[in-house]
Amino acid sequence: MMAMAPAIARAEAVSEVADTRLETRFTRAVGVEVPLICGPMYPCSNPELVGAVSKAGGLGVFQPISLTYVHKHEYRSGIRLMKQLADGQPIGMNALIEKSSQRYMDKMAEWVEIALEEGVRFFITSLGNPKWVCERAHAAGGIVYHDVTEKRWADKGLAGGVDGLIAVNDRAGGHAGGKGVRELYEELAGFGVPVICAGGIGSEDRFVEALELGYAGVQMGTRFIATTECNSAQPYKQAIVEAGEADIVLSERITGIPVSVIRTPYIERMGLRAGAFARWMLRGRKRKHWMRMIYAAKALWQLKRASLDEKGTQDYWQAGKSVGSIDKIVPAGEVVTRFAEAARKARAA
Repeated sequence: MMAMAPAIARAEAVSEVADTRLETRFTRAVGVEVPLICGPMYPCSNPELVGAVSKAGGLGVFQPISLTYVHKHEYRSGIRLMKQLADGQPIGMNALIEKSSQRYMDKMAEWVEIALEEGVRFFITSLGNPKWVCERAHAAGGIVYHDVTEKRWADKGLAGGVDGLIAVNDRAGGHAGGKGVRELYEELAGFGVPVICAGGIGSEDRFVEALELGYAGVQMGTRFIATTECNSAQPYKQAIVEAGEADIVLSERITGIPVSVIRTPYIERMGLRAGAFARWMLRGRKRKHWMRMIYAAKALWQLKRASLDEKGTQDYWQAGKSVGSIDKIVPAGEVVTRFAEAARKARAA
């Protein structure tokens, strides 16, 4: 009887570890420890942030235009830097695939190919038909998740071959959706693929709630801007710390599609609605693409300038409603560790 005690103790210890692992369909497929994605952000996804999140056990996802245009890295060497900073852990890439100019589409295809050559195997597609990305990624053993805000976009993404869905809800920063966290999950859960909660998660409690609801993971952006590794200017980070949920508004003046931003004096002066001419352009089936290209070119410059402006005079800052639960700037790895520990405790309870 006494001789069996150590074996029983070991079995109980193994059982306890198994019960508190944060394993989900997402973590198993991607090979990460914590079901937490640092979402791709223009202009905030710098290599140091992406690498720090992956090294800590989450998944950092980079945004190519942010990497090259904002942070001035040669694309291939930038990927290698992120992999080095991630200490061998996986990183991912975001492919914005809305059809615009052929030149842009050719460049995005080149970026995807180089990412695959450099060992990237996780992709998030946004704003278009993901079929061509799926074909290239799957041929190399990769995985593709697609940004969606409702069921009809999920239908199209899955028809294109995606392996999972990024459910962008009405609390997200940037291009937010129109449905709540629970409503959107219930709408998408029936597809039978992993679903990631994107929007409004800035605290450990919210992270745990999303996992308990059934999400296979959580994607956060705003929480990771307010970290020491993010290269965004201090005034931007401080604005996130000081803002409350009521300070987040939707502006059509950035891309022509409502974008979640912090209400600041600049936003107040600019207004939230697109002008009459822009609205007319955006209603046309063909001309809307020209208007979005005009918006995009302007937004790339304005958002870059604002995010790097240490004087804070360019107060043009994207953020989601998670600002309400962000009260300080901390290391990105600490965010991952703290959230993981909260989830483990909840599973062990």
